[in-house]
Amino acid sequence: MSLSDVGEILARLIEDLKKKFGDKILEVNVEPKKITKVLVAPECIKEVAEYLKSEWALDYIKGVTGIDLSRLPNMAQEVLEVIYHVGSLSSEALKAVTLSLSTKISISDPVMPSLTSVWKGAEMHEREVYEMLGVNFKGHPDLRRLLLPEFWSDKPPLRKDYVAPGRER
Repeated sequence: MSLSDVGEILARLIEDLKKKFGDKILEVNVEPKKITKVLVAPECIKEVAEYLKSEWALDYIKGVTGIDLSRLPNMAQEVLEVIYHVGSLSSEALKAVTLSLSTKISISDPVMPSLTSVWKGAEMHEREVYEMLGVNFKGHPDLRRLLLPEFWSDKPPLRKDYVAPGRER
């Protein structure tokens, strides 16, 4: 499949998402030869994920990550961004595609729905984002520590305001 074929499929996918979800699609970033990113409102991320899986055969999760954007100079508020990288195993046309589905949530109330009911493979990835950035995934089947010790009581270590012991400023 050529790069132009992939571009055409992605253009149709983005057009379809905008038509279906309207202003809930906050931003789309398409870079040739790179991953396409779709930023959605947090209240509809699960609905968009279900749609991508059922209507576009984006049927598996490649990874989930989170980013603390609170120290960026152009941010009006302190937010965390959670990104789901998804692809397709069942669609020949989409096998070469990686779509990043993301949302931004408040750092003071980092709560969003879990997407484990859409992509079972998100379970461990969400646990990592939970403990490293403090995102509470509502509906997650087993939201507990994965990497840090059970007695961890400090801030999540990937937050910008975390200071490692011995590295005080």
